[in-house]
Amino acid sequence: MKGNIYIETYGCQMNVADTELVLGILKNNGYELTKNAHEANVILLNTCSIRENAEQRIYGRLGNFKTLKTLKPDLVVGILGCMAERLRKDLIEEKKIVDVVVGPDEYRKLPELIDTAFNGEKGIGIKLSRTETYDDIIPYREDGLQAWISVMRGCDKFCTFCVVPFTRGRERSRTLNSIVNEIKQLSLRGFKEVTLLGQNVNSYLDGNFDFADLLSACAVVDRNIRIRFTTSHPQDLSDKLLYTIAENSNICNYIHLPVQSGSNRILQLMNRTYTIEQYLSLIEKARKIIPGVSFSTDIISGFPTEAYEDHVMTLDVMRLVKYDGAYMFKYSPREGTKSFKMGDDVPEEIKTKRLQEIIELQQNISSEINQSLVGKEEIVLIEGLSRKSEKFLSGRTDTNKIVIVPLEENLAEGSYVKVKIERATSATLFGNVVSVIEPGRETLPLTA
Repeated sequence: MKGNIYIETYGCQMNVADTELVLGILKNNGYELTKNAHEANVILLNTCSIRENAEQRIYGRLGNFKTLKTLKPDLVVGILGCMAERLRKDLIEEKKIVDVVVGPDEYRKLPELIDTAFNGEKGIGIKLSRTETYDDIIPYREDGLQAWISVMRGCDKFCTFCVVPFTRGRERSRTLNSIVNEIKQLSLRGFKEVTLLGQNVNSYLDGNFDFADLLSACAVVDRNIRIRFTTSHPQDLSDKLLYTIAENSNICNYIHLPVQSGSNRILQLMNRTYTIEQYLSLIEKARKIIPGVSFSTDIISGFPTEAYEDHVMTLDVMRLVKYDGAYMFKYSPREGTKSFKMGDDVPEEIKTKRLQEIIELQQNISSEINQSLVGKEEIVLIEGLSRKSEKFLSGRTDTNKIVIVPLEENLAEGSYVKVKIERATSATLFGNVVSVIEPGRETLPLTA
């Protein structure tokens, strides 16, 4: 055994999947995972560069590890992921605590780079690849219900606010067979939910197989496994994909479809490649093809030159679509992106005020949608104990709503249950279990 690895993951689900990939590589090379930093020979931070505050958290965490490194001079500290490529010079030269800097496409070299660091030199690997998909690497996953599988890497969209094409490179897809085989292994281990990940999953392409083909192939592996996916770009959400969701009971009726802004002028500045009219038409079409489909979205407040009128248009779109949920942020300028050169000209207090209006509207919409479910029955996958009380269990509907039910002896993690909703808040549904759905590999009803 080479030593103990301690790893912290920041940012998106893609980073969670990458951490499992890294652990798979390191365990194959004789390292063991520890959950205590003080027991580690190697500490790794898997980082995110999407917003400035995410990077600041990492710098703060490095400060925490400085004391530990003083006590253990041989300790190796490494930065993985998006910050590695973007801030290599600063991390290596200014933050002398960092010994290893490895970007998302160089994880195969990590054991070698850690060895380099143990020998007193800096281990650096930050080249981006047009071909690396880690297709042959088996991620290390602890037993559980949910798994995240990266089906493709990188992005070709070049939204003007986004660093992903520069930190994760261009689009390339894993083979369909490797993904299906991974789900087969997860099925044998008792996993009940898989989320397929990509910066734009709708661009997935393996020869003649597109993302709809991949979803369909994954869905038939085990009908007791729910299939989710994220993120979709509106430009590439095809009719074929919508019909595939509708035709497979275990592909969740939930689509995360970022709109970013309700203003066509701002969308053009963002290089989002669709108009609001096209976006709304897509939402309408999806609702006709997939009964009961739910939508979540991303919204950026205070993009450069955003006027009050643009902000009002965003609120109008929110009222029209009625999203079940949203990830809502203030614009954060990222060096190297096209929007960085536009100037961050919306004052901070105005950004904050507009963001608060967006958040309040979304809470009202979510509350209205959830209240409409009171008295109805929903199929829920039990995920474990409620975070607030051990007398209750928590689970989710296929439309991604959190449901809390009383703890009962015959209920366990991984059970599918039919729940009658008794009350609701903007974030959570509360109900009582009507019946437990017995497992069956052929059919899994996901709507009550």
